[in-house]
Amino acid sequence: MVWANYTFVNVFQYQPGQIHFCTADIGWITGHSYIIYGPLSAGATTLMFEGIPTYPDAGRFWDIADKFDVDILYTAPTAIRSLMAFGLTHVKDKKLDSLKVLGTVGEPINEEAWHWYHKNIGKEKCPVVDTWWQTETGGIMISNLADVTPHKPAHATVPLPGVQPCLVDENGKEIEGNNVGGNLCIKFPWPGMLRTTYGDHERCRLNYFATYDNMYFTGDGCLRDEEGNYRITGRVDDVLNVSGHRIGTAEVENAINMHAGVVESAVVGFPHNIKGQGIYAFVIYNGHHGDENLAREDILLTVSRIIGSIAKPDKIQFVTGLPKTRSGKIMRRILRKIAEGETSDLGDTTTLLDPAVVDEIKKGKL
Repeated sequence: MVWANYTFVNVFQYQPGQIHFCTADIGWITGHSYIIYGPLSAGATTLMFEGIPTYPDAGRFWDIADKFDVDILYTAPTAIRSLMAFGLTHVKDKKLDSLKVLGTVGEPINEEAWHWYHKNIGKEKCPVVDTWWQTETGGIMISNLADVTPHKPAHATVPLPGVQPCLVDENGKEIEGNNVGGNLCIKFPWPGMLRTTYGDHERCRLNYFATYDNMYFTGDGCLRDEEGNYRITGRVDDVLNVSGHRIGTAEVENAINMHAGVVESAVVGFPHNIKGQGIYAFVIYNGHHGDENLAREDILLTVSRIIGSIAKPDKIQFVTGLPKTRSGKIMRRILRKIAEGETSDLGDTTTLLDPAVVDEIKKGKL
């Protein structure tokens, strides 16, 4: 509770009387931390949302912001990308003049989505706080502070006061300096940290505190730029090993999403006889190519230009939607099983926003 309050007030630079709108599902950690605990303990007015951002149309979030004079808007990159696909039709007639701070949460945000959000929703006047944290951290750990420290597209930027992140190599040796990358750890306790997991303390110890000595291991990969800003690259277990090259799925997704016709993408690995692991991309596409093969070639060229030919997806499957939770999180484990051909046991899909999309993806598997 203390950490949720501290981070809410400082990251968003909350001022008494402001209205805070976090679009997350109340059942997810972002929901109860930053719809309930943080805002209410700070005396804020908090706005709860039940539904999806595209019903009755793709202007739902912006209508709510105007109707209730929302000051702080906190949403997920996935939601932003899905709304980008509708163009500016549902944005252009909205005032959005009450907004003072924009926030993103849940996964790394790609640069294109960041700029769209900043320009069209924040009118280039609102700072964007790109917050990195986890259920296990109890609240935000790395983020710029609105109008206090500078934002940077696709970067969580710097740790909150008192938080001590570090990058380590596979052997746990700390990587010093800037312009480096490694596994993200936290090397000093903070008020919101988990103490145990219910009924299985040993599992907690092994998962979070045993990988590297005297450190909390986040499970995320991270880059630190020349200015010391942190950029989360995604889960370490979402790193592909393609012909001996380690490639982050988030990095490939970001490159694919830079293609003008791509709405959103999700990348997973699958067994490859020659490379060890291949790259399988599920892509929502609304470009003008009538020929899917031409669209694929264009996307491959984009990835080659941005990352290099080693990162080109081996398979690109065009889909109309991705399996997501109601809060907008892409369920990559389902996509991974489909890519691997293990479609008989996908687990429970009833909690997805649109369970039918899974069957469609299975039928279109390459």
